[in-house]
Order: sequence, then C-alpha cells, then structure tokens
Amino acid sequence: MAAEPAIPESGPRRHAVRLTPLQVPKSSDILADDLRERILRGDFPEETALPPERELVKQTQMSRATVREALRILEVQGLVRVKTGRAGGAYVIRARQIRIPALLETREAIEPFCAQLAARHRTDEDLGRLEAANEAMAAAGTLAEFLQANVDWHVAVAAAGRNELLTGFMLALSRSIYASTDNQGFVDDDVRRTTLKAHRAVTKAIRAKDPDAAGRRMSRHVHSYAEAIMEVEDRTSIEVPEN
Repeated sequence: MAAEPAIPESGPRRHAVRLTPLQVPKSSDILADDLRERILRGDFPEETALPPERELVKQTQMSRATVREALRILEVQGLVRVKTGRAGGAYVIRARQIRIPALLETREAIEPFCAQLAARHRTDEDLGRLEAANEAMAAAGTLAEFLQANVDWHVAVAAAGRNELLTGFMLALSRSIYASTDNQGFVDDDVRRTTLKAHRAVTKAIRAKDPDAAGRRMSRHVHSYAEAIMEVEDRTSIEVPEN
C-alpha cells in the first residue's frame, strides 16, 4: 500500500532555537553594588551613616526587605556596621591599615581561580565589560583613569565567574588594589603596556572558555605585579587602606 504524501504544515516556518536561562540579578544585589561603589569612591566617608532605611526605601522605590538585604550584604563584606536602637543605622566602617604583602598574597591565591571560573561561565555581556576596561586602560588617560580601569577589569573577571562571594570580596579589595598602585613613579608607560598586555591575554583565554590558560595567565600576571610592587614597598614602605 503506497504511503500517503506528507501534508505540508500550515503557518510560518519556525527554527528550533534553544534559549538558555537568563541570570537576572536580584534587586538587593543591584542596590548593594550601587552603595558599595559610592562607599569605595568616598561619597560616604568613614564613620558616617548611610541614609536611614526608610529614606533608602523612598529614594530607590525598593521594598524594605530589599533594602535590608542590601545592607546585610554590605555588612557581611565588611563595608558597614549596622546599629540598632534610636541612633541606629548603617555606618561606614573606619578604614584600617592592611599590609601590602597580605594584599598581594590574597590576590595570588584567589584571582587565578576567579579567572578560571570566568572562563567557564562568562557571557557576551561579561566580555563586553572586560573589553571596555581594556580599552579604557589603552587610552592615554590620567593615572587615576588607568588605575580605575585596572580595578574595573579585575572586578569584572570575578563577576564573570558567577560566584557572588568572590565578587563581593574583590569589590571589597578594590580600594586597596587601587591604592597599592597609586604611584606615578611605579605606573610608568612600560608598566601600563605590560599590564594591558597581560589583561588582554587573560581576556583572550576567558573568551575562548579555556579555564587552564585563564588561570595560568592570571597567576603569572598577579605574581609579576607582586614582585614589582614589593620592590617599591621595600623602598617606600607603602601602606594601603582596607575597607
């Protein structure tokens, strides 16, 4: 018995495109990130209070629960101290002194792993942030602009790894990283070129989703930086603030 001819489907043709789950940040994370950046750049000086909870709710138009969760995140990251009672509120913690060797050892311990995670989990949006930071570093800008772009790149690597604790940790360290390199005599044109070259090499590995190469290149980058900055430390006894 002959098979009946196939009846063509009616309607528009559809392509079998598979979508991946979208990772949408929580409102509390967005608010915490905004407040953190303001604290790190000095909008809220040490030992001063953030706006009261009810004022944050009014200004941000977020729920009270969201505001409280954002403040809890900042407290866990060591950026604010939350007091209760009549004089309660979230107070920016006074900066303490952190030894340069401790900062460098910490970076060598965690940043290669951050790069490995970034290579596994990065998105096109993450790559855009990394490239934007690299372009800002490549521009012949001021020392402050170069240092900020450098910090932005390192934080973006951590964020691309999708580990909120490591991202928060790198954000908390960002001011110390900035301060440890805030030295015109150290960050000359040669250091700028070397740093940018290293960042582009790590970015290339992250783009290729190669965790081994990303971790290895980041390890080489932060270790070379550690050796260079320790030479400066030996000469000038630099100390940097901890958030």
